[in-house]
Amino acid sequence: MSYGDDATVRKILTSSGDTWAVVGLSTNTARAAYGVARVLQRAGKRIVPVHPKAETVLGEQGYASLAEIPFPVDVVDVFVNSELAGEVADQAVAKGAKAVWFQLGVVDEAAFDRTRAAGPDMVMDRCPAIELPLL
Repeated sequence: MSYGDDATVRKILTSSGDTWAVVGLSTNTARAAYGVARVLQRAGKRIVPVHPKAETVLGEQGYASLAEIPFPVDVVDVFVNSELAGEVADQAVAKGAKAVWFQLGVVDEAAFDRTRAAGPDMVMDRCPAIELPLL
């Protein structure tokens, strides 16, 4: 099943804004979040690491939670287990994000429906690093 059509993917990648909070991003270069964040940076996006350790990653200051980020974020890219993703989506809505993106393998249908009903665009079980070159 597809959670977010190609038009929504294109909209998020091209016109939802350039500040992407990457939830689950740490300094571990072997993790998918690190590689995707680097691709987003190369595509001109500002990445904001969100991780309990609040580490600086790829030259950007990290924060322990979305609520601690002292400026608006446009897109929240979620690299956490599906069981935790719904709470992150709710925090993204509360933060005022224009879009929420659940990475490959991150699926929470109730969170998808809740987020869309609240207004933000949402994509689930897809990867922006795969989608960007397809634009």
